[in-house]
Amino acid sequence: MKKSAILFCTALTVFIATACTQKPAWQPAPGHVTLPLWPNGAPGASSNPQPEIDTTKLTDNLIAGKSLVRLGNVSNPTLTVYSPKGGAALPAVVVFPGGGYQILAIDLEGTEVCDWLNSINVACVLVKYRVPNTGPFPKSPAALQDAQRALGMVRQHAAEWHIDPNRVGVLGFSAGAHLSAALSTHFDKRLYDPIDAADQLSCRPEFAFIIYPGYLANAAQNMAPNADINPTEKTPPSFIVQAEDDPVHVENATVYFLQLKAAKVPAELHIYAEGGHGYGLRRTELPVTMWPDAAKTWLQTIKVLPSGSHPKGGK
Repeated sequence: MKKSAILFCTALTVFIATACTQKPAWQPAPGHVTLPLWPNGAPGASSNPQPEIDTTKLTDNLIAGKSLVRLGNVSNPTLTVYSPKGGAALPAVVVFPGGGYQILAIDLEGTEVCDWLNSINVACVLVKYRVPNTGPFPKSPAALQDAQRALGMVRQHAAEWHIDPNRVGVLGFSAGAHLSAALSTHFDKRLYDPIDAADQLSCRPEFAFIIYPGYLANAAQNMAPNADINPTEKTPPSFIVQAEDDPVHVENATVYFLQLKAAKVPAELHIYAEGGHGYGLRRTELPVTMWPDAAKTWLQTIKVLPSGSHPKGGK
């Protein structure tokens, strides 16, 4: 074989290998709009990021008898739109999966949540935010930057995506619940230099679901409130769920609820006896996994959804 041909084959092999390593480890199903959060690269992005991977091992625990995707090394954050059928301007929920700011439980606490939201006639925008070591704020601002940017982009594209910009909320699990609370209390000022029209729009959620949160109570300080999460009267109404036996500590929910109450913010708190942590929306025999039914009712209570608006119930 000629030297030029050998060099070509070598270059082609390297190109294919590079393309394969750069392909995201998770991609949404076909038919959904997906946009990068940062068209010119995220603030402070590494010039040589690690490839995105599914970190799940065969020995990892199952949730409701099913495995899940634990997405790691996310350096190119995106948002993906999941819309119910129909052209009306619907309420929308921006979803932040959990994972301790180390990974993202992208299906358990992401795509499965969007399917449920669509079933109750709510649009869903799933955010694949940067991990690892991107929070909690202010230890790192990266995840909160992504969250702020995502809310602005949803409002920028509201007409195109058939979303009512005045009914955009957030829903997060675990670290994602902390991120939802952080966004609910840090929306007055962007943590990055504005780059386009999306950053001129409000990034304040109109309502928030805080599901088995972490980082809201300080275990090292006798469960004192997190000093960096300070609700005010401008913090959005919130729906909070946690199990009493959660190893992350149920005080994360109760302390935040009392902060909201002190700030005169409408809030609904659900504490269940059992459930542990990290169950998402997957139904088991435990009552805690029926929280989506209560969440739908709450959306009707705060008039984001009209009462009896849809024939389908919670998942």
